[in-house]
Amino acid sequence: MKSRFLVVSAFVLALDQWTKLWIEASLEVHGRLPVVPGFFNLVHVQNTGIAFGLFPAGGEFAGTLLLTALGFAALIVVSLYFRSTSEREPLLLLSLALVLGGAVGNLVDRILLRAVTDFLDVYIGTHHWPAFNVADSGVTVGIVLMLAHSFGPQLRRRSSAGRAQRRGLVHARTSK
Repeated sequence: MKSRFLVVSAFVLALDQWTKLWIEASLEVHGRLPVVPGFFNLVHVQNTGIAFGLFPAGGEFAGTLLLTALGFAALIVVSLYFRSTSEREPLLLLSLALVLGGAVGNLVDRILLRAVTDFLDVYIGTHHWPAFNVADSGVTVGIVLMLAHSFGPQLRRRSSAGRAQRRGLVHARTSK
């Protein structure tokens, strides 16, 4: 059953690599193609840092090596977490599969190019979100789903307690 979630990882990886190759072939580095003026462009950025351009390595070998090692460490941790997760936790398995696919996608770039190709540019007016890619999206959505999974039981318990309390109040009012 877990293998179907690994198909999600493979899909994220394949879509990520295909879109990056397409951008690299279609736009010069620092090129821009407006898609929705005032909101969304396709761009071609080579990101030497981590997600959203944080902590750029500047293409220096030591910085690239460190970021690659951190990426591998994160990949190992997420893989072990995926492996130990029960099949009765489909939301958690889906979230981990998205993170795995995204992590591998960005690691492939970092190993082959010493930078990650980013191309999605969302902005309003002159305020731009840092450029990102399909792999970043997979990781982000995966983390959001992990949070939903971890808070889900608390919300269900709180909701159940509230319903029970309301039933108790209704019962108390009708029994008088």
